Amino acid sequence: MKVNLMKRNLKKEINSWWVISIVGAVVILLPILFIFTTIFQEPNENWFHIREFLLKNYVLNTIILVVLTGFFTAILGVSLAWLVSAYDFPLKKFFRWGLLLPLSIPTFIATYTYRTMLDYTGIIQSTLRNEFNYQMNPELLTVTGIKGAVFIFTLFLFPYVYLITRAFLDSQSSSYIENARLLGQKPVIIFFKVVLPLARPAIMGGTILVIYEVIGDYGVTSLLGIHTISTAIFQTWFGMYDVNSAMRLAAWLMVAIVGLFFVERLIRQRRRYHVNSKSRPLVPIKLNGFAGIIAFLYCGVVFLLGFLIPFIQLIAWAKLTFHKVWDSSFFTLIYQTFYVAVISTILIISLSVIVANVNRSHSKFSFLLSKIVTAGYSIPGPIIAIGVLAIFITIDQWLAPIYSSMGLGEAPLILSLSLVMLIVGYFIRFMSTGYNAIEAGFEKIGTKYTEASKLLGHGMTKTFMKVDFPLIKGSLFSGFILTFVEICKELPLALLLRPFNFETLATKTYQYANDEQIHEASISSLLIIGISILSVVIIQGLGKKVK
Repeated sequence: MKVNLMKRNLKKEINSWWVISIVGAVVILLPILFIFTTIFQEPNENWFHIREFLLKNYVLNTIILVVLTGFFTAILGVSLAWLVSAYDFPLKKFFRWGLLLPLSIPTFIATYTYRTMLDYTGIIQSTLRNEFNYQMNPELLTVTGIKGAVFIFTLFLFPYVYLITRAFLDSQSSSYIENARLLGQKPVIIFFKVVLPLARPAIMGGTILVIYEVIGDYGVTSLLGIHTISTAIFQTWFGMYDVNSAMRLAAWLMVAIVGLFFVERLIRQRRRYHVNSKSRPLVPIKLNGFAGIIAFLYCGVVFLLGFLIPFIQLIAWAKLTFHKVWDSSFFTLIYQTFYVAVISTILIISLSVIVANVNRSHSKFSFLLSKIVTAGYSIPGPIIAIGVLAIFITIDQWLAPIYSSMGLGEAPLILSLSLVMLIVGYFIRFMSTGYNAIEAGFEKIGTKYTEASKLLGHGMTKTFMKVDFPLIKGSLFSGFILTFVEICKELPLALLLRPFNFETLATKTYQYANDEQIHEASISSLLIIGISILSVVIIQGLGKKVK
């Protein structure tokens, strides 16, 4: 009798975890699927105008940005990863983590910083004219158009490729590379014949992350006046006030991303290499003399351009405007940013724990759930924003009779103008960040303690609280911090989904920059960079624990 009661309780608890997982997956999947329905709806006149006169330019610019940025970030990230992993040179230990710091500067902040520094009246050209009496063509240094965007994207997104490729080379490639060295192969031959084929999945994975960032970008392209599909979504929404055409643009962009995802998977399957998971770390070769200096200069120049120079410039601007910007309203701005980020992160981590724990059953359905809840990270922010807005407007229409009975008007937009919509957008977009950290924690502790607890008659909830939670506290903390930081940096979702008169650090920084108040934007930029550096420190700490 007692055993049957325990079995029923256990079954009940398992079902409750599954129900919450399914509800979370539906919340994430519904806005994405809702966007696809617009493809089959009758288009309006605005869409015909966009398709005939504008769409070709939008698509062409997006493709050019994706191809050039993907190519250059792959070159920069892979070369730096190979240099740091395979060789020893001055300040290598510093550059090992220092080359991750460009990721802490959001690309739209880097854009207005470099654009101001390098234009005709900026510090670089002014110094050349006034101090060295050297007059140059201003266009050579000006950060404008597609070339400026590729420069910014490459310099500040290459750490995605660098980090993933470096992790692979550190742990998986030593035996192959050392065998090639013993056979007398030159470093260049080893790099092209051994390293690139082996690291191709890692390189492709990092480059795909870069491509997703470029496709979903709004800050860089809008500040530099580049017309892409993402900027078109904003312009259609805010310029034409046409949500249906914006949704149609988002739908076709979504189709392109799904196609890109399947192409990437197909390439990986056809180029699969198996390596020994127990391979010892790669032993670096010491570079002496001129070779060591070249390696140091290469890493040093990238670090200076990708982090130190813009960071110092922002500090200098912040000193000029601190007394003007830093007032009581700025504390409100910080509070609003942290408030929405904390609520969103708590929801993300809570569902991540539930889904990751359910996925430990290793069933096909639980695996599918885990893929659904992490789908948002590969979807650009504007697409998610459009989907969330459409869902909330539909819900408000359904609830209109209730609103009317409450005296709120005939067809008010209650939920569509609330903070809830922004939180849901964050929830969908950054679920992957929290889930991956939690899943890594569960994989590390295994299932033997959990199974022992269940054999003793404890249910899923009690087992988690008494057994699993103490063992994955570190992963919970890491997932919380990383997710919190990503939310604080996010721009497109915040611009599109925030309520009226609600600003975050990212949106306020963008507004300052867009209004040419560059110096005033520096303080909020430095705060974003400061909390972003925290994520870099956590990534580096997690890397050391894995080793």
